[in-house]
Amino acid sequence: MKDLKLSAAQIIALGFAGAILLGGILLWLPVCAAPGEQTDFIDALFTSATSVCVTGLVTVSTASHWSALGKGAILLLIQLGGLGVIAVFMFIVMLAGGHIGLKGRRLIQQTYNLDTLSGMAGVVRKIMACTLGAEALGAICYAFAFVPEFGWAKGLWQSVFTSVSAFCNAGIDVLGDDSLAPYVGNPLINVTTIALIVSGGLGFLVWWDLYRVAKNRLGWRKLKLHSKLAIASTAALILGGAVLFFLFEYGNPDTLGKLPFGSKCLAALFQSVTPRTAGFFTVDQSGFRDASAALTMILMFTGGSPMGTAGGIKTTTVALLILTVAAYLKGKSDTEAFHRRVREQDIRTAIAVAALGVAALLASGMALSLTMDAPFIDVLFETMSALGTAGLSRGLTGDLTLTGKIIIILNMYLGRIGPITLATAIVMRAKNAGRNVHLAEENILIG
Repeated sequence: MKDLKLSAAQIIALGFAGAILLGGILLWLPVCAAPGEQTDFIDALFTSATSVCVTGLVTVSTASHWSALGKGAILLLIQLGGLGVIAVFMFIVMLAGGHIGLKGRRLIQQTYNLDTLSGMAGVVRKIMACTLGAEALGAICYAFAFVPEFGWAKGLWQSVFTSVSAFCNAGIDVLGDDSLAPYVGNPLINVTTIALIVSGGLGFLVWWDLYRVAKNRLGWRKLKLHSKLAIASTAALILGGAVLFFLFEYGNPDTLGKLPFGSKCLAALFQSVTPRTAGFFTVDQSGFRDASAALTMILMFTGGSPMGTAGGIKTTTVALLILTVAAYLKGKSDTEAFHRRVREQDIRTAIAVAALGVAALLASGMALSLTMDAPFIDVLFETMSALGTAGLSRGLTGDLTLTGKIIIILNMYLGRIGPITLATAIVMRAKNAGRNVHLAEENILIG
């Protein structure tokens, strides 16, 4: 085993793959299915993949198909996937009294793309504390709505499950096939879910940076550039998306048209937040106009911020691409953000991640379209949802063929590990770029 040298990216990829496979085998056991239900292995594997990859697409009803043990296993898989296999493993090692060695610290560093090797044990502890604290607070808020409706036992279970799923941006629930649609006008459910999705997707680094600034009574200027970009891009996407959804769907009787004005506003805001890889919905996705479906796909592809529980190519990636284009149009040689120059290797990383994401989307979309007799926009929506680990669907998931399920599983897996492993590999290459031989330049015509 000492001769088997794996990179951090390979260990992360194998860790997630192993968790998905073991979870699939566990869910395949008859004891995990509800009485009278039988689970095919592909559906068990699909459910494990959507849980570990915190996606939310399901081929069988989470509320009715699984037994209490099966639902408990799904909850654990969601928590494992949201926190990350490496972080959970390291935390277990620490609980057992073990020590995180140099290789373990490097794994954590490369998993979360940190700049230092020091304090890795503290990073893991803070991740666990922040996650459990946020989920506990969310469960308490949900309980005020679910306990009166379902009773203490079931209400608390619904609250805990929904809170974990929301913070981990999984979008899986045990409420029923309509997700949160029955609560489209409920401010408590909507605000709690939105807060959990955003807090989980914003990233732990941003929250720690905000805490540092608040503790020392510093201002916005003292935030790190990463935090500023993540917060600004997240706010722009949420507010811009909410306004556009409101305008696009205001008179659509299949979505917002029949809702009171206040519920329209809530539903538009929720729809702007949930594509950021959460997967819950309060409005039927198949009823949206094509413009709204396209907007949803853009938000799903973008996802959340680095070192969070969300998927997608990440907000900072999109922000850097936009800033780079803006700098070029203004004739500037450097990409700038908040009076700082962005490193060239970060720009190259963003371009590579985005390009590979688009390539994967197009390839898998074409492959899925060959197996499904459905409108291409629905196929592309399904593929984008899987790749962005968003979990929203226009009704195609339940009709997936065996080949279609395999394609979606691979997309969920790629969407969960892709931004991590690709960014890690590319950053490491960028760090070694100075060792490359610089060849003579020659012009190429562009455009």
